[in-house]
Amino acid sequence: MFLVRHAIPDDAPTLLRLAKTVHSGNLPPDADALHDRIQLSMDSFAGRCVDGPATYMFVVVDLENDRVAGTSSLVTGKGSADQPRLFLRVRRREHYSDDLQAGQVQMTVQLGEDRSGPTELGGLVLSSSYRGGLNRLGSLLSKIRFAYVGMHPERFNRRLIGEIMGDLTADGRTMLWDHLGRRFINLSYLEADAFSRTSKEFITSLFPKDEIYVSLLPAEARRLIGRVSPAAIPAMRMLERQGFCHSDEVDPFDGGPYVEAERDEIPLVRDTSRRTIDAVGDVNTEAVECLVCVSSEDGFAAMRCPVGQGANGGVVLSESVAAALGVQAKDEVGMTVMQPSAPE
Repeated sequence: MFLVRHAIPDDAPTLLRLAKTVHSGNLPPDADALHDRIQLSMDSFAGRCVDGPATYMFVVVDLENDRVAGTSSLVTGKGSADQPRLFLRVRRREHYSDDLQAGQVQMTVQLGEDRSGPTELGGLVLSSSYRGGLNRLGSLLSKIRFAYVGMHPERFNRRLIGEIMGDLTADGRTMLWDHLGRRFINLSYLEADAFSRTSKEFITSLFPKDEIYVSLLPAEARRLIGRVSPAAIPAMRMLERQGFCHSDEVDPFDGGPYVEAERDEIPLVRDTSRRTIDAVGDVNTEAVECLVCVSSEDGFAAMRCPVGQGANGGVVLSESVAAALGVQAKDEVGMTVMQPSAPE
């Protein structure tokens, strides 16, 4: 059995190991920064984060050995007056010559700033030993975020975005940064990416404000604009099934695309409701697979499991699920139906 819950300080060593396998601003590969992020997350789940953006870190735990298998996160207010979200806006420019009776379509990129504070999906990392197979833990870590948004829509911006990881080399480099960003900012991709977690000023001060024609870049760099890492394709497909659409924005460091959706139009958000547990016991054969969530000031816990229909209009949970979630009859839970509007 697998349980999703909020991250706690004891998870830090495992999360640090996972952080070092990816390049994610929402999962910093630094012990102190990760500790601060976990504390911020605990405050956010408890409703104590009122002065700034909140962060919600989820972990999935293999209950058989009490092992953290992966993590994902939600970050509110991604892009503020002090720390704008930076991106490259991609445009197509048409040029035509009357004398030559011929024209060209050119692609340009231009640095943009977003201070509107959308909610960002991020930090989804799964341990290699748990990837694939019938447990679908990557899918669970992605979908649990929408279930939580459905339980607490007032905590989140109406606009949700996701940054899809771009295609990096085996040693953690990208030709796009080498041929574009580094021409103006004398830092490696990894150095610039790490520094941007605490400061955006160096980018806005040193990077050109005007449109840049990408035809001036080598072909190997041009091909990376909007290109997705093979490892991130399943995550992108899942978001697309939830109605996320590609915008004209890409990450200025690795060229990975941004996708976005309206909060209340996302099927998993729309299909989340609060229900009362009518009974704990045998789940009937007509049970439906759901995400069942428990959310309080003490934190968050959830499981993907069959849910039966109760006699009083509530739900019926099995004894093992109720024990894992720490609930009993007459308690309230969040329920997100996985079928039919949220197919795998």
